[in-house]
Amino acid sequence: MTYTDGRVIHDADSHTMETGDWLAPYLDPDLLDSLGALYGGAETGQRILKVIETAKERKSDPEKDAAARENIISGEKGWGGYGAFDTEERVRALDWLGFGSQLVFPTFGLALVRRAKDEDTLYKASHALNQAQAAFCKADPRLVFVAFVPLDNPERAMDLLEKALDDGAGAVLVPANAPAGERSPGHTVYDAFWRRLQEANIPFTLHIGPGTMSQPVAYHNNGRERAPDLHGGGENIRFGDYPCLGYAPQMFLTAMVYDGVFERFPKLRGAVVECGAGWVPEFLRQLDGGYRSFKRTDPYLQGMELLPSEYIRRAVKFTPFPSEDVGRMINDAGAELFMFSSDYPHPEGTKDPLGKFDASLEAVDDASKDAFFRRNYEELLDMAPQPQAVAAE
Repeated sequence: MTYTDGRVIHDADSHTMETGDWLAPYLDPDLLDSLGALYGGAETGQRILKVIETAKERKSDPEKDAAARENIISGEKGWGGYGAFDTEERVRALDWLGFGSQLVFPTFGLALVRRAKDEDTLYKASHALNQAQAAFCKADPRLVFVAFVPLDNPERAMDLLEKALDDGAGAVLVPANAPAGERSPGHTVYDAFWRRLQEANIPFTLHIGPGTMSQPVAYHNNGRERAPDLHGGGENIRFGDYPCLGYAPQMFLTAMVYDGVFERFPKLRGAVVECGAGWVPEFLRQLDGGYRSFKRTDPYLQGMELLPSEYIRRAVKFTPFPSEDVGRMINDAGAELFMFSSDYPHPEGTKDPLGKFDASLEAVDDASKDAFFRRNYEELLDMAPQPQAVAAE
């Protein structure tokens, strides 16, 4: 018996929980020192090290290993999650979870890379992180390596993309903000990048973190002591950030539509992951409403062959949070837009993401459920559709 109970379900969002030496085999020691410790101050670091050491004890303790399997979703998360940083465990975790495949994103490694104080360090550190992620995912074809490619320098982004493709990337994560704070992601200087993704037949992704996080810093200056984060600590988002997670992806996708990227590259595909999706139906209406309002005087809008929302429907998928009403989103905007994700082994994925999504889909027809749990993911990755299995007895 697996967590999916025999159903074919793909997971559009999972993570590694990088250990302190994650980048060490791939990055020059001097650059590693300049980036600093992976997980915060001494007190936080010691707490995380204890969790990692406890997780490692499972390798030689069958009882602890069996207990972890029994609570694969509802049990320990973060660095203590089964397969959080150990590749062999992750393969077994997939066996027990039953997911047909899962996109694998980094976690704290991204924050480490973004500490780079110069462009050279940024791209070297990004390449090192990608090599580490590729090595983790090579153990099983179900683990889809998502490479990180910052777009700050178009030429270096192309070079990093080629290296990631050579390492087997199945998707590419790009920051959701304006590259280098200087130009639109739809700028023609990036055409070679989008063309290469289309040729390689792999999608780009936007994800909470790079370019999406939080309100502007000034909004945190409210005359009050800063509250704990989502998990009671200090390294994650707070309530004021949560409602804003969709803003950067909306700006990014608007640029991709308006600047003609989806027009020039009709087979380009992408996904917005872990930024919520309740905003998507109204976003599509706003795109088309703006199109109708401005088309009379805007030559770029006049040159579009499709409605703005139709470019999004053709190219982009979205992962809702388990707390969101996916059935209502599907009824409002269509079944072709949304995908299941577990966020494993992050605690934000909840102790039962499948159960929560199932509950919100009770009134939705079987074809729409099938699209949510696997078909849309298969379209995103251009996978051959997998036949649905009969539920386990």
